[in-house]
Amino acid sequence: MLIVTTNDIPGYRIEAVFGEVMGMTVRSANIGANFVASFRAIGGGEVSEYTQLVYDSRQQVMSRMWEQATQRGANAIIGCRFDTGEIAAQFSEVCCYGTAVAVVPIAEGEPGATPQSIADAKARGIMR
Repeated sequence: MLIVTTNDIPGYRIEAVFGEVMGMTVRSANIGANFVASFRAIGGGEVSEYTQLVYDSRQQVMSRMWEQATQRGANAIIGCRFDTGEIAAQFSEVCCYGTAVAVVPIAEGEPGATPQSIADAKARGIMR
């Protein structure tokens, strides 16, 4: 699985574009986390209850985006971005989106090959 924020992947050739894919979730913290976080906010510093909530949300939306991409036949996503928002000051929306593509590693001896793509090409049995 390759998910990158760039518009290309060094050492890989994009052979097909399947379009935009995304994953989204809307979450709220449970009352216990909100209670503990309110006390933690008094002293300042990281609010680990919310950090974990955001981390879990990002992982979930990336997984949903990847699922969409694989359903379309993609093996990579380029131009990955995250967007967050607030709904009614109680809910957090997290969205992840990018472009689903099919990529092929560039083999050794071809222009643009990288150590990663050479190893990947060998593993897949792609020779020049």
